[in-house]
Amino acid sequence: MRLGLWLLVMALGQWPLFAQTKAIVVATYNIENYLGEVKEGPPSERTKAKPAESVAALVRIIAEINPDILGLCEMGPPEQFLEFQERLRVAGLGYLDAAYVEGVDKHRHVALLSRFPIVARTSKSDVRYELNGMLERVQRGFLDVTVRVNPQYELRLVGAHLKSKLAAPEGEAEMRRHEAQLLRKHVAAILASEPEVNLLLFGDFNEHRNEPAILEIMGVRGSASYLADLQAADSQGDRWTHYWKTADVYSRLDYLFASPGLLREVERDKTLIYRGADWAEASDHRPVYTSVRPFNVGRR
Repeated sequence: MRLGLWLLVMALGQWPLFAQTKAIVVATYNIENYLGEVKEGPPSERTKAKPAESVAALVRIIAEINPDILGLCEMGPPEQFLEFQERLRVAGLGYLDAAYVEGVDKHRHVALLSRFPIVARTSKSDVRYELNGMLERVQRGFLDVTVRVNPQYELRLVGAHLKSKLAAPEGEAEMRRHEAQLLRKHVAAILASEPEVNLLLFGDFNEHRNEPAILEIMGVRGSASYLADLQAADSQGDRWTHYWKTADVYSRLDYLFASPGLLREVERDKTLIYRGADWAEASDHRPVYTSVRPFNVGRR
């Protein structure tokens, strides 16, 4: 490029156009009870503080993946979220911005860390539905933020952690189905108003791929609001993301879903599940991550 043209480009503030193809890594990770000790509630809800060796393993794994945007499930109270960010910073993983949702579950929260500024925050902490004549609330709410990757490109991220498979008097499967319906409604409204939006849905959905809640979330195949399952796999081709020790069962419960506008930018061969030797030391879930190459500059 001739010097005069280069100076003109810089003066007009258009230089980011030349750097637009740099890929970004987005990960989702259920970090299994990153909490203090919980003594109250039913036995299934009580837990000890996360051991130091597990915390160290978490940090090692996240550092290995090195995500630019990190979605989290089972984050503890705000002070522990700050402590977690400091641990990552000390490990060389600085993040510019953060989001955190406080739903009806006062112990486990959905959160997000980003190396890019968050320019819109539309998370929902109080989402309600009726079940068996009673008013219920989505337990962890829905995280919803927009990050500005560069002046020409934004990525919208919606995160959820649906009702666990632990038994509940209301019926855990019915609760999860209602939460999934409300999540689909939330995403469909976004896509109806912004059909070309770059949207990535992440989280722990506590359902298998063929079950009603997941089908509800994805929507109608071929429609303008369909969310594509990115179908991550590890280096050996395995797709499970969670190990339930009590039942000795491996399951796929954690997902990344892309909107039609984002799908063309996802590097499918770099959509992976972590398979390091220390995954079980960190959590009963494995992180799922993908690479996004933002080339549709000008679209939000």
